[in-house]
Amino acid sequence: MTRRHAVQALATPLLSSSLLPAPQLKPRTRDLGITPGVFPTGPANAITDVAGVSVGHLTRIEGDSIRTGVTAILPTHGNLFQDKVPGAVFVGNAFGKLAGSTQVEELGTIETPIVLTNTLNVGTAMEAVVSYTLALPGNEKVVSVNAVVGETNDSGLNDIRGMHITRQDVLAAIHNANTGPVAEGTVGAGTGTICFGWKGGIGTSSRQAPSRYGGFTVGVLVQTNFGGVLTMGGAPVGQRLGRYAFKSLDGSCMIVLATDAPLTPKDLKRLAARAVFGLARTGSSYSNGSGDYAIAFSTARPATPLTTDQTSPYFEMALESVEEAVYNSLLQATTVQSKFGTADALPIEPLQKILLEFGISKK
Repeated sequence: MTRRHAVQALATPLLSSSLLPAPQLKPRTRDLGITPGVFPTGPANAITDVAGVSVGHLTRIEGDSIRTGVTAILPTHGNLFQDKVPGAVFVGNAFGKLAGSTQVEELGTIETPIVLTNTLNVGTAMEAVVSYTLALPGNEKVVSVNAVVGETNDSGLNDIRGMHITRQDVLAAIHNANTGPVAEGTVGAGTGTICFGWKGGIGTSSRQAPSRYGGFTVGVLVQTNFGGVLTMGGAPVGQRLGRYAFKSLDGSCMIVLATDAPLTPKDLKRLAARAVFGLARTGSSYSNGSGDYAIAFSTARPATPLTTDQTSPYFEMALESVEEAVYNSLLQATTVQSKFGTADALPIEPLQKILLEFGISKK
């Protein structure tokens, strides 16, 4: 599938199936003629184009108040604690909770799945990741686990104070992770998020380097919940449609970046920085209340690392992938209602008219 709209790993019972976003074909970025950057995408144009990386979602949509979920990104198969991957974190604006970031910063490794959820369920997610890691064969003597858990605040649509995510939800997202197509939009940790005044969610994209640059892949997954003035392919979409910062809620963005390029933790941090910078291409305002974080890891080990002079193509690939992943999160999202409010999906027909006006959209 080139378009993803289904809810992955819907393991929690719902009060009514009618509460789920209606399945529908929705465009991804390239379906509208927007092609950010100069590097080609991977086959699925997703973070799972990096070999071995898998993604799982758990979506909670219940009653008139629960609109939340979990997204898990697994860097490798098997026992990650015993076979850690090089990793790094870059913080654009630190109004957020990224559990485990200080040890990643200190040691330059990631030893657990990376889990995204809502702000007040970070603790629950950490407990679940720790229990998952301790239960893996070979970890019988482990007494310290650095769970990596990020969040955005979905209280605009979700009963966040109810802390409805359970350990079982987190474990379901981890155990159902797969290397195939990645569901986007109103799914997993993106179920209750709002971006640029419209329904945000999960988005993903990837880039592949030509052989002269090593032929490696960069893949990105974003949880979009932030504000600013939406720009798509250079077109002032937010301004033209009348939704932009200071007219709607601002929030945060979590970015997870995977690559099979052999990069040191130092250069992974530089790569993560470019991922955060990539949000600017979409019109992000990096507001006071926005927690803008990027977590980057490499699946290449052991390997001779790229030199610093060889990193520039991958910096560009990170910028391009983040830009497109944000657009995909918006385009794939569905309108969501709850007792706390409504977040409308980005309207496709008015968007196409704006893109056509600026010479971007396909007719």
